[in-house]
Amino acid sequence: MVRNILRSQMDQVQRTITPTSHNGGPNPLVVNVSARHAHVTQEHLEILFGPGAKLSKLKDLYQPGEFASEQVINIIGPRNRMIPGVRILGPTRNYTQVELSYTDGVFLGVDLPLRISGNHDNTPGCVLVGPAGALTLDRGVIRAERHVHMGPADLAHFGVKDGTKMKLKIDGPCGVVFENMVVREHPKVRLEVHIDTDEGNACHLDSATHMELLKY
Repeated sequence: MVRNILRSQMDQVQRTITPTSHNGGPNPLVVNVSARHAHVTQEHLEILFGPGAKLSKLKDLYQPGEFASEQVINIIGPRNRMIPGVRILGPTRNYTQVELSYTDGVFLGVDLPLRISGNHDNTPGCVLVGPAGALTLDRGVIRAERHVHMGPADLAHFGVKDGTKMKLKIDGPCGVVFENMVVREHPKVRLEVHIDTDEGNACHLDSATHMELLKY
């Protein structure tokens, strides 16, 4: 029963959509809806879960080596409102970061800046609460800028580079075109688009009939 509940919660962390078209490139275009989650340092993990704590894998994510952990925390904002059960993604990082949707930010009372992961300059903080302790972040709470991960073959196919902005065209009953999709380059990633839950709900991604990446 516990395992089934955890798997049900995990379905809300990342939802994968594979469209009927992948631009004719070397790899299929996968679009993931990435729900609220956190990344933590080892130091902060031990504050939240106790000395020597390690992240335990619940489920692998699409990118090699990345996973949703079994560990969840509570997020408390300036209105003293709480979002419980926010999942930590692994492995641990050299910074702690909370990624929320704008809807989450309104609920918590946090004015979320739109940022690429890791850019924490002038970002707000929050309180993280775990089973062994709590900590106050002075920064690191963001709304992740929509982006697409690409390796060398995909960069060459689309004729783009790290930092280039593209469009994601989604056809279907609630079809949209998402502007300013930032290309993020890494030599060992799979081609993958990340949008958040607000964006996924706005276009009803589950009903999409065709998707493609377009250059400006």
